[in-house]
Amino acid sequence: MAHSAPSRADAGAATTATKDVLRFRQFLTRGGPGPHAYVILLGMDTFDAPALFRALRKGFAYRAFEHLRRNSTLSAERVMALIGVPRRTLSRRKRDGRFLPDESDRLLRVSRLFGLALQLFEGDQAAATDWLETAQPALGGMAPLDLAGTEAGAREVERLMARLEHGVFS
Repeated sequence: MAHSAPSRADAGAATTATKDVLRFRQFLTRGGPGPHAYVILLGMDTFDAPALFRALRKGFAYRAFEHLRRNSTLSAERVMALIGVPRRTLSRRKRDGRFLPDESDRLLRVSRLFGLALQLFEGDQAAATDWLETAQPALGGMAPLDLAGTEAGAREVERLMARLEHGVFS
């Protein structure tokens, strides 16, 4: 179900879907590899839950951050804030090549939300990002990404997207 939101394309900023987003769109139309298809937005192919949990415990490779940033079109600063990693820590993670497990879990959470937003907006990358960054009355006037820094907030955003997907506008 598509929803109207001012898109970056409408604002004059041209966005081209990344390879990962195009692949995710195919999952939306043809069926995905399971409930964790959104890991593709992190540049991963770990769709099996036990393998995903092992990867989380090990910590995701730094490139997962870059994939998420590129696929969501969010700024590095915005993604850093969402995963609770200051710039100096991000520089260390880049040098070391890996995030800690709790940071990886937060990357996964943002990926999950962006994947759900892509699903809600039928694969429209710009519309999904814009909706996530725009104040929503059903969230008390907060933008979904402003709540996404905590698991409780992310779950509330997911509930709203589920209601919108089913035509319950509240």
